[in-house]
Amino acid sequence: MLEREVTKENLNKLVISFYTRVLKDDLIGPIFIDILGKNLKEDKWPAHIELLTNFWASLALGEKNYNSSPFAPHIEFKERLSVAAFERWLELFHETLNTIFHPQIADQFLAKSKTIAGNFMRNLQIT
Repeated sequence: MLEREVTKENLNKLVISFYTRVLKDDLIGPIFIDILGKNLKEDKWPAHIELLTNFWASLALGEKNYNSSPFAPHIEFKERLSVAAFERWLELFHETLNTIFHPQIADQFLAKSKTIAGNFMRNLQIT
């Protein structure tokens, strides 16, 4: 059953489901594996999942638990990023959204994620 309400719990489910897909992806999976490890329950993943859950909760719910910069970490591995990588990220995120949320909510998150990806590419000068 698709969620009709945004809660921190279903945002966490979104983040975990999304990164489960990412790790299996041939294009962007290796980037994340190199930086965070290959097991969502180990390495640096638990902290990353919590950080990203808090990030989306700050945007969607106005929570104040996110106090980081979403852009800054991407500067470190800019050379591994491309338009194709951002497109794949968006594709996987959209697929995941559609398995978690009602279409109206999924579309709102997709619109926000497209804005974020566009800002990142512009700021990283990826064309």
